[in-house]
Amino acid sequence: MTALGFDRRRFLGTATAIAGAYCLGWSIPARAAAAAEGGRELGIWVVIEPDDTAVIRIARSEMGQGTLTGLAQLVAEELEADWAKLRAEYISPDENLARQHAWGDMSTGGSRGLRGSVDYVRQGGAAARSMLVQAAAARWSVPAAECQAENSRVLHGRSGRSLGYGTLAADAAALPVPESVTLKSPAQWKLIGKAVARLDTPPKLEGSLVYASDVRLPGMLNAAIAQCPVFGGKLVSFDAAALSAMPGVRHVVAVDDNSVAVVADTWWQARTALDRLPIVWDEGANATVSSADIDAWLREGLTAAQAALGQRQGDVAAGLAGAATRIEAVYSTPFLSHATMEPMNATALFTGNALEVWVASQNGDAALAAAAEAAGLDPSQVKVHKHHLGGGFGRRGQQDYVRQAVLIARQIPGRPVKLLWSREEDTRHDFYRPATQCRLQGGLDANGDLVALHARLSGPSILASLAPARLAGGVDKVAFQGWLAEEFGYRSIPNLLIDHAVRNTHVPVGFWRGVNTNQNTIFMECFIDELADAAGRDKLEFRRSLLARSPKHLAVLEAVAERAGWGTPAPPGVFRGLAQNCCFGSYVAAVAEVSVADDGKLTIHRIVAGTDPGHAVNPDQIAAQVEGSFVYGLSALLYSENTVKDGRIVEGNFDTYQVMRLADMPKVETVLVPSGGFWGGVGEPTIAVAAPAVLNAIAAATGRRVRRLPLKDQDLRLG
Repeated sequence: MTALGFDRRRFLGTATAIAGAYCLGWSIPARAAAAAEGGRELGIWVVIEPDDTAVIRIARSEMGQGTLTGLAQLVAEELEADWAKLRAEYISPDENLARQHAWGDMSTGGSRGLRGSVDYVRQGGAAARSMLVQAAAARWSVPAAECQAENSRVLHGRSGRSLGYGTLAADAAALPVPESVTLKSPAQWKLIGKAVARLDTPPKLEGSLVYASDVRLPGMLNAAIAQCPVFGGKLVSFDAAALSAMPGVRHVVAVDDNSVAVVADTWWQARTALDRLPIVWDEGANATVSSADIDAWLREGLTAAQAALGQRQGDVAAGLAGAATRIEAVYSTPFLSHATMEPMNATALFTGNALEVWVASQNGDAALAAAAEAAGLDPSQVKVHKHHLGGGFGRRGQQDYVRQAVLIARQIPGRPVKLLWSREEDTRHDFYRPATQCRLQGGLDANGDLVALHARLSGPSILASLAPARLAGGVDKVAFQGWLAEEFGYRSIPNLLIDHAVRNTHVPVGFWRGVNTNQNTIFMECFIDELADAAGRDKLEFRRSLLARSPKHLAVLEAVAERAGWGTPAPPGVFRGLAQNCCFGSYVAAVAEVSVADDGKLTIHRIVAGTDPGHAVNPDQIAAQVEGSFVYGLSALLYSENTVKDGRIVEGNFDTYQVMRLADMPKVETVLVPSGGFWGGVGEPTIAVAAPAVLNAIAAATGRRVRRLPLKDQDLRLG
């Protein structure tokens, strides 16, 4: 496969190094390249080239989710640009720094790529349009109010005259940027809400899009790294002399106090040598920890006296005590690796008083800061070249691999060094989705109405590990994603308590696509089904009563139920399950149709997925994101888990850390229910309803509840 990929790129011929320049191909060059080629900058978001091409600056990261195209669409809408004459360009983190962070936050996570940028990028497009109109009006000596922009031209209706943006760019660039602009109303939109083609599809198809792992530089060396297999352990020593006769090996270096790297002419030489390097580790106090130990630790939290408060209303203890029927269940989800297709990597060139880094990061500013710190340089001495990400899912929000690449390059000044993690290193040294347990207790009155609900979470805190400054009075709000008062749809429950017993472990945790809302929605939506069963009521009807005060939640749930035919007979042997949630600013729901054979074989036939993101920027991209999110969510449901033995992660590659294959993928029908008035996220919300909808359908098919994931460890046989 390595040879096949290399030959394909060579055949396509656009991703090779030329005449001493680094290999970039179609990599969205940054650092205002368009302006340097003769384009004119109109504000900070738009450059107009002489041939009328509009270059849209992009501060966020593209990792397959379509943010680059969506942001360009927002700017182009206000700019009145011809989509056929438009391209995008990354802003480099060092340029953002040099201009006092004019482009704002470069972090891309939490489904904020678009929704966190909407206002200011649209204003940038509108400001550039206003400048072009003013420039044309001045040329014609007419009032600007008589001119209008359309399709990359400015028109004067009375005289019939028009000028292209390229002709006007120099005059417009000389004007002051308007401090205040009027944005279009939704009724005026021509591009927003339309399924325009993605800007990065052609270079992907032709092979010219260069990811960070593709970077080639003159004289470049390659590094493979080994970190202490037990989290918290240390590097004691290594025998570099043992590799002295191995071909291509140039250096063996300690990276930090828990890792060592081999640097060679090729990565395979480095990796092969690393496998033979004698290394002594101090595995420390965590060397005996197992998954069973962690499981027991989390189980204790379910009944612990102390817990952080997420949400409370009424008196849960009294409500449960007075209930006619009480139901209790404990659900459990494992640690999960991000499993990005492109393993962690970065290329660094250190020259003593300057540093360049080529990297795919979800946070360009953070990558620059980490690189500068590792190099011992002022951030102004560092340049960062951004690349598309071969998958991020939250993992590339951490900059450990950037720091490591710089620490290695710092020991080999004057030569670029590419650090590429092996798949095994990537899987065993992740920031994992937290393993979590949840104990749920519910009380029904004599009419089968839910009168009390207590959900107790037990698991690690992401913020306590990665960003303790973001703890709110010691409470990790991220732990309650989807269950905070502003998101929680079941507002009709009179007595409610949701709390979290923090149970940190030695396994590092982080932001995994969808973060904690994934497991929280499994816990809540499956238990709501259990309560509906106990009440003897239809699952949809039971939810309707609980969502009576949450019309947007209910609307998207009703939309998917109608599309799926809820209440009508399913095909023979097929059973349905549903789930709903609100997270990352959007309202989502799903209905799954499954069958379970006598031998326990599960088939997921169809999923109807609904989302209300407020405004829909690009319906086709939304559908693609919804489908992709189900791949991620169903992988976690069916196969994926990280287990711990002797203090270390057991799974190393896709043979043991399994993900969905094409044959597993069901038909996904996306129901878009944009209610307008807000901008919600798209890339993560629907992951949350993937697993619970299927689990509820399995319960309908088998009459039994699966409360511990993944399903590969469970017996679904009937009878």
